[in-house]
Amino acid sequence: MIIYNVTLNIDESIHDAWLQWMQEKHIQEVVDTGCFVSARLVRVLVDEEMGGITYSVQYYANTKEDLERYRKEFAPALQQEGMQLFGDKMLAFRTDLEVIKEFYSIHEIPH
Repeated sequence: MIIYNVTLNIDESIHDAWLQWMQEKHIQEVVDTGCFVSARLVRVLVDEEMGGITYSVQYYANTKEDLERYRKEFAPALQQEGMQLFGDKMLAFRTDLEVIKEFYSIHEIPH
């Protein structure tokens, strides 16, 4: 399993519009490319020195090839929409992660 992690710092002036766009449109469009099996949106619980609110979006792909297909075929257009809507009030950086092994508590069923 490959996790394509996108960490974003969002200026408070566009936060509500950005969050709505992410939840109602963008994340589902990325998943709908067929390159990912699921996604998770999380808020980073840290006070940023530079201000803003930080989120992480984790997109789960079965293979590195699926992630590369996303980058080649879909990413430019999908990322461009965010830049057109929010410009420099949205700062993003991306990290590729490979799941080695998952561990679960014996007291809880995984979600």
